[in-house]
Amino acid sequence: MTPTPAPRIIPRSEHNISRAHVSPNALRVLYRLRDAGFMSFLVGGCVRDLLIGIEPKDFDVATDALPEQVRKLFRNCRLIGRRFRLAHVFFGREIIEVATFRAATAPALGEEPDGDPIEGEDQDADEAVLEAAALDESDLDEDLPAAVADEDPAHNNGASRTDNTSAADNHLVARGRVAAADLDDGDAADRLFDETGRILRDNVYGTIDADVWRRDLTANALYYNIADFSIWDYVGGFEDIAGRKLKLIGDPETRFREDPVRMLRTARFEAKLGFEIDVATAQPIERLRSLLGSMPPARLFDETLKLFLTGHGTRSLEVLRRRGLLAALLPTVDDYLAAHPGSVVERLLVQGLENTDARVGANKPVTPTFLFALLLYGPIAAIIESAPPERWHELATILDACDRAAREVQSRITLPKRFSLGMREMFALQPRLEHPRGRRALRVLEHPRFRAAYDLLLLRAQHGMASAEMAQWWTRIQEASAEERGRMADSLTAQAPRPEGPRRGGRRRRRRRGPSAPA
Repeated sequence: MTPTPAPRIIPRSEHNISRAHVSPNALRVLYRLRDAGFMSFLVGGCVRDLLIGIEPKDFDVATDALPEQVRKLFRNCRLIGRRFRLAHVFFGREIIEVATFRAATAPALGEEPDGDPIEGEDQDADEAVLEAAALDESDLDEDLPAAVADEDPAHNNGASRTDNTSAADNHLVARGRVAAADLDDGDAADRLFDETGRILRDNVYGTIDADVWRRDLTANALYYNIADFSIWDYVGGFEDIAGRKLKLIGDPETRFREDPVRMLRTARFEAKLGFEIDVATAQPIERLRSLLGSMPPARLFDETLKLFLTGHGTRSLEVLRRRGLLAALLPTVDDYLAAHPGSVVERLLVQGLENTDARVGANKPVTPTFLFALLLYGPIAAIIESAPPERWHELATILDACDRAAREVQSRITLPKRFSLGMREMFALQPRLEHPRGRRALRVLEHPRFRAAYDLLLLRAQHGMASAEMAQWWTRIQEASAEERGRMADSLTAQAPRPEGPRRGGRRRRRRRGPSAPA
């Protein structure tokens, strides 16, 4: 679908979008821009979701006002981004993003609606996440929920958590492999492509008629005009939403080459919305999926979280596998699942993603640490099983497997240390949870990763990989009073067999058991 020179204007009487369902803060921004003489539209995913009947997570605005003009209208405004300037208008925890219409025949790298995040100021790529107030460049309807936690004292079993993280802190920032000079807005060259056809730079402002090319899918390319409450449609997106179709704007192969992450985004919308990908859009994916290997790892990390931590992770796994995209994004995970179809590890992964989806639906915190523990459980088990069987339950073997699995993932996507180390601690706690030793068990309860490790223990016990009786014991001790906890711990001491093994330096060496490597 190629945009038409003039939009089809759908009057208020022919669509179901009501201002009653629009954020009051978004309306404030729209009306102030209109009253100042500028065009102002709700744009992208929020319009799509309103038409479908879904409550949008974010409301984004497009206008002909320049960023500096927007800042003059709003004291609570901050301009971000070097490659393309954006205005963020802050209303407490809510951020309304205002983007100026862009002139180009195709969007810049990963733009619409939430592809390429804004360049961080001076962050390393592997740590460029959760930067305050630095959000994606355009529609953020699919950005992570406010409950995505940087740390994970609780995950899948209803543990309480006080969330003091600001809304801005819960948005992700990823850094590309382009030199800072190439991202300078004052550069004479307006557009820059690499040898594969991927756009590296695009920073020209323009009109709404050209801005539609920023959008990737027709369903995300609708504009709601606050002036008369009409919808402007250049690409047939209104009909595609009604028909539950996902179509790329323009030639699919060209658009995927411009920004290969669009393949992941298209799959993500298929998972989230339950729409069907148009045949012409789906056809190049298998041939072009290897281009994802050229994407900045931090950006793929960002997209991975959006796939699995926004309430449709189970469906995302199914779509990625069916489209062959899991092999391009997480090859070791795909290899394990392909080699062990229907295995207990696959069932654990699916159940864990279902639990995570339920938590997102209930507005409870979720965490990348637990997500990667689920995704890498199979690769970690495979590495453990490559060691001699007598070493499978040793803590050193388990930790080495975690480290190797994390390094293999980092060959494709960024995995920040706070998440990889958190995953490592979760697995390190499994032997202490499976074989608690008297009063030492009470100290385990105080460990920062206890809740996440306990959640993993419950999943393992549910699938026969750990003792269900011991999982129940840990459930009971969390609910017990301090006095009762002491008695429960003492009873463990009385029941525990005397450890065996050679003495060294007057102390017995106790063999520590880890999580059984699943077959």
